[in-house]
Amino acid sequence: MYRMKTFPDGLCERTVTCNTGCMAVRERVSEYRRRMRERGYRPVQVWVPDVRTQQFAAEARRQATLVAQVDRTGDDQAFIEAVSAPWEDA
Repeated sequence: MYRMKTFPDGLCERTVTCNTGCMAVRERVSEYRRRMRERGYRPVQVWVPDVRTQQFAAEARRQATLVAQVDRTGDDQAFIEAVSAPWEDA
């Protein structure tokens, strides 16, 4: 997308809107969001765990240990299979 810039002396300059030198960050972001909304998109903010933290590593380790200790021949899997319908019956 191009943008025309007019100077006080009447001269015009055509610039590319994605060029970081011609637009402020706020203007670029605003223009990008406007174009995306015109295309039928909407912004979505997603928060995810920070996998770089010590708390995340400790919780991942704790959960992995619990999974490793599970009795694989327990009644849990039998229960799941008992209440699950085969794909053909669904």
